[in-house]
Amino acid sequence: MPVPVDPGPPALRLASTGTLTYGLPVGEVLGVSTLKGARLIAGRSGLGRIVQRLNVMEVPDILAWVKPNELLLTTGYPLRNTPQSLDNLVADLDERGLAALGVKLGRYLDSLPAEMIEQADRRGFPLILLPDDVGFDDILNQVLTDILNRQAAVLARTEEVHRALLQIVLCGGGLQEVVDEVAGLLEVAVVALDGEQRVLAGSGPEEQIQAMRALGRGPSRDGDHLVVPVVAGGFDHGRIVAYSPSGTLREADQTILERAATVAALVVTKQQAVAAVESKYRADFLRDILSGRAGDDDRVVAHCAGFGWDLDRPMMVLVAELDGRPRGSDGPREADRARDGARGEQGRDPMRGEAGRGAEERSAQERLAAAWTTAVRRYDRGAAVASFAHEVVAVVGADGDDAAALSGGPVQSIVKEAAAVFSEHRRTFSTGISRTVRSPAALPEAYEQAVKAVRVGRQLHGAGARAHFDQLGVYRLLSLVSDAGELHAFVRETLGELASDDEPELVDLRRTLQVLLETNLNVAETARRLHFHYNTLRYRIGKLERMLGPFTEDAHLRLNLTLALHVLRMRGI
Repeated sequence: MPVPVDPGPPALRLASTGTLTYGLPVGEVLGVSTLKGARLIAGRSGLGRIVQRLNVMEVPDILAWVKPNELLLTTGYPLRNTPQSLDNLVADLDERGLAALGVKLGRYLDSLPAEMIEQADRRGFPLILLPDDVGFDDILNQVLTDILNRQAAVLARTEEVHRALLQIVLCGGGLQEVVDEVAGLLEVAVVALDGEQRVLAGSGPEEQIQAMRALGRGPSRDGDHLVVPVVAGGFDHGRIVAYSPSGTLREADQTILERAATVAALVVTKQQAVAAVESKYRADFLRDILSGRAGDDDRVVAHCAGFGWDLDRPMMVLVAELDGRPRGSDGPREADRARDGARGEQGRDPMRGEAGRGAEERSAQERLAAAWTTAVRRYDRGAAVASFAHEVVAVVGADGDDAAALSGGPVQSIVKEAAAVFSEHRRTFSTGISRTVRSPAALPEAYEQAVKAVRVGRQLHGAGARAHFDQLGVYRLLSLVSDAGELHAFVRETLGELASDDEPELVDLRRTLQVLLETNLNVAETARRLHFHYNTLRYRIGKLERMLGPFTEDAHLRLNLTLALHVLRMRGI
């Protein structure tokens, strides 16, 4: 019976060599003129099988010579004396990947047995009765010609697409233009995703673009979508996804998508190279500003305007540092070194290059910079953001607000959003915030304040600390003592046995002392906070004075005790 021809493009398969090869579905093969009189007698569900080659065989045992994706043409002669029954022959041919079997009946075989037809229907294996008046050579010539013509047409279209995409790049276009071009060619929604499944560019309905974010993690080929990686220089830059809810995508469309991925890789590589140069230039200039070497305020403001930075307003400096850096990587900044030169070299300068750092640490620093850039840009388009070797620095507008009120405002929103974006990388960072300044000339001092807030905040509160310079209080002064051994000695001399954490009873007494000092020796309030009886607290005060001296009467001793307890709170000292 005649079979309708599907006019769509041919499907694509990957050959064993890894090269792209093309073929025609069996349903299209049956549409050529030489097979006009052919009848499909079984296996209608297999009309989508791909024919890549044709063969004619009339040897007694055809099974040993068949190849995958082959349309085998034969007569009843080799079928009459096969070693196995004809239904088993169908099973064997199907398992070997044969696309279809075309048979000419005649004097050697009058008809195909019912068992063979049933087996072919079960397996979706097309069985075709060929017309008697057409030669095998005519069928071979026409089908192979159609396959080659179709392959040439697809290759020509692919090359045309490639030239169009390259022209976009040569004319300065970006990912959005590439995605738009592919979406127009395939008439489907297309999106470019980065390695974190974020949308870089999309063309199509918004709901489909958002749906494709999840598809980028799935299989590379499915009924309604195609996924192709964007790879350049051995680095995976993300995915390009084409999506058709109605399932109109064909495997041949993947060739176009692969060409688009190649061009997208060129675009991404170019953008990264340009961004790297711009980022270094901006970071160098911001470093000069924070070191006081960038010139007068008018020059700084004018130069920064070219970067899109607004430094002609009240500003604060935010510094973010990764927690858990290798031991010894901390050290004074450039300005600290100049100020403390008389004390000698104090560790290495974190502003110098990244030589010697591990790849994992560099990668974490890059992700931290990306998280901060995204968060800062959302709340302040005129902010200056740059990544140094061991920290990310942002100069944001203060708008005259009290930045010390960390419970709200844009600064807190920036810090929270950056932490939320970065949290998926299973690392933490600490943040320091400076006072508000009103001119670029004051930024070096603000930077030093933010750096100090980072270090002291982490010592007080551990990883993930967020501290404002004005909230450091006496800890700011204690952090200026560079000799940690001197601080330890002061604690031991002042607190004596209470400086140790070895005995729970002594730790409990130290807690009592701390609350007494916090309440200015208010015995009733201390007893309430510690849930002690008044007499019990009086007994403890007597014990503490025997150990430490008459601190209830000596204001200087109370000051020393308070400072010693503050030093103990500073982790890492």
